[in-house]
Amino acid sequence: MRPFARFGLALTLAAGTAAAGLGPARGESAPTPSTAQTVVLRTSDGVSLVATLHPTSRTPAPAVALVHMQTRSRTDWSELVERLVDAGIAALAFDLRGHGASASGSTGPGAAANMSPSLLDVKAAHAFLSTRTDVAPGRVAFVGASVGANLALAAAAAEPAIRGVVLLSAGIDYRGIRGDAAIRKYGRRPALIIASLDDPYATRSAREFAKLGEGAYELRLLNSAGHGTVMLAREPDLYATIVDWLRRTLI
Repeated sequence: MRPFARFGLALTLAAGTAAAGLGPARGESAPTPSTAQTVVLRTSDGVSLVATLHPTSRTPAPAVALVHMQTRSRTDWSELVERLVDAGIAALAFDLRGHGASASGSTGPGAAANMSPSLLDVKAAHAFLSTRTDVAPGRVAFVGASVGANLALAAAAAEPAIRGVVLLSAGIDYRGIRGDAAIRKYGRRPALIIASLDDPYATRSAREFAKLGEGAYELRLLNSAGHGTVMLAREPDLYATIVDWLRRTLI
């Protein structure tokens, strides 16, 4: 890995954190690591979501649910998924409602501006992982980018069983999901908060989260890395940073 000085700023802050879908569940044999499985998740409001489960060879394993950016899809996480599985962490990448291969859900006025119904999508992903015998109970984290980071944080704040969150370019308020209220409710659980200095709103939000949070948070501000999952392409070392943090948090 290249020197850590590549990051514009690295801080560790300690401050005073449905229905599941189809596919193999409890009682079934654990899949082999080479068998990525396409599954359908069913949200509590009846929306069908398409997801891909990437299991590990050694089970039960910790697991991560990956929440993509608006207008994007679960394929944005392909390289991170490979690295997670190599590190012994199962990954569930899913398409939010109205994205990728998933059903649309609400298409009324303001649906694109207010993505709070997608909180049910993240909850459905966690519910699905909770049914798996090959997933270690209580060792699940969320990773999200842009509005997906806000969704991941808000869903984790409402679910004490989530052990940690990784937030790429989260915002104080994205598409109707308030990050400031969620970080207060999230409490003392671990969080890795990442933004780029050329993304002023995400940088300002990340710093605010670090002040508001009660837990042991790691704040990393990068130089000229862009927004959301774009940071992964521009700062390839970030993959290792995220995987290492998740290993320390979940294993």
